Amino acid sequence: MNAMVKRRVHVAAAAIISEDGRKVLIARRPSNVDHGGLWEFPGGKLAPYETGLEGLKRELHEELGVEIQRAQPLIRVHHEYAEKHILLDVWQVHAFAGEPFGREGQAVRWVAMDELVGYPFPAANLPILRAVMLPTEYLITGEESDEARFEASLTRALTEDGVRLVQLRAKLLDESAYLARAERALTLCREHGARLLLNGDPERLEHIDADGIHLTSERLMKLERRPIAEDKWLSASTHDRRQLTQAGHIGCDFVTLSPLRTTPSHPEVAPLGWHDFQQLVERAAMPVFALGGMTRFDANHARAVGAQGIASIRDFWK
Repeated sequence: MNAMVKRRVHVAAAAIISEDGRKVLIARRPSNVDHGGLWEFPGGKLAPYETGLEGLKRELHEELGVEIQRAQPLIRVHHEYAEKHILLDVWQVHAFAGEPFGREGQAVRWVAMDELVGYPFPAANLPILRAVMLPTEYLITGEESDEARFEASLTRALTEDGVRLVQLRAKLLDESAYLARAERALTLCREHGARLLLNGDPERLEHIDADGIHLTSERLMKLERRPIAEDKWLSASTHDRRQLTQAGHIGCDFVTLSPLRTTPSHPEVAPLGWHDFQQLVERAAMPVFALGGMTRFDANHARAVGAQGIASIRDFWK
């Protein structure tokens, strides 16, 4: 007997960002539909003839009375239910005309980014929550033996470049020196409203109350479950579909995927290129940062093929 073919549903959704960039608009689902009473990012099903953006423009006009003026792709989420396959085609709306209100009687609310976790969402929306709360640039610190130069470089990235997500990578330091540097880096990140992730053993969080851990791909593949608490950020380095699947299995919040281009540090590794990168990102269960030869000039291209943004050492670390 043939297996049941699931119904495929393509839904466009919007993360509408406030003018100051600090809040996002969410809507409550009616009580008489699936997941009634839960909150969601506004949008709806596409008509057969519509692209994601076309459908979203129509839905936001019908539901909220607003007209999209500027938007870009944020994330595409595939989610399997017992009877259907949902594709959430999510766009980040940066500019719109009109004052949003619930034209269909639904409750709508502007919510601060860091308060989103306090609202109940359908399971399919969880990767969107992570994507909304993450910035588009991920700084990986360079190797530096001099502490004064390290602090100067990090301070410049936080103040001049506005970096808000930092991974402390320092392979050449012993454990005590790494933890000492982490303390200083955490102080600087806190002063500038940035998140700091420690590269390495998750037990480092027992010594430094950073915002999370970044796993190497080797450490990622040895884990059977998420190694840190849910209120901390967990990221990992990935290079292929198998590692992306493992990252989803253990509950990573986001990952880097590399190398997109050939890099001086790993000239022997074949680059993914944009096409293969996009194919891998399409089925990732979380936000993905493009890594490997990336600069700020690549940011919009990366977003267009489904990435959260770019991760880099050289472009941020002067």
